Amino acid sequence: MRSALSRVLELAGYHVESYSCAEDCLSAGAAARADGLVCDLHLPGASGFELIRRLARAGVPPPFICITAHDTPAARAEAAALGAADFLAKPFDGRSLISIVKRLTGSA
Repeated sequence: MRSALSRVLELAGYHVESYSCAEDCLSAGAAARADGLVCDLHLPGASGFELIRRLARAGVPPPFICITAHDTPAARAEAAALGAADFLAKPFDGRSLISIVKRLTGSA
């Protein structure tokens, strides 16, 4: 999924950095230089929600889009409470993701 999303975003002209877990993203300092973040909620190690919380505590939370295969009202509520720009339930169409990213980056 990660490589497919990266490919879709790269083909749309975006620079993409991809990480297999929240800890790798945090240690790379990627969020501090990102215009936006596409974050799966269920990651190995820390969850996507925990990643967003850690970024918020560090003062560097970029706009983010939550994606998940476990779409529940509770997950949507938590994403909204954390300030998610949008929420996509898997499976989703690449055009939907690109549309949201364009809106987030002001390139729509």
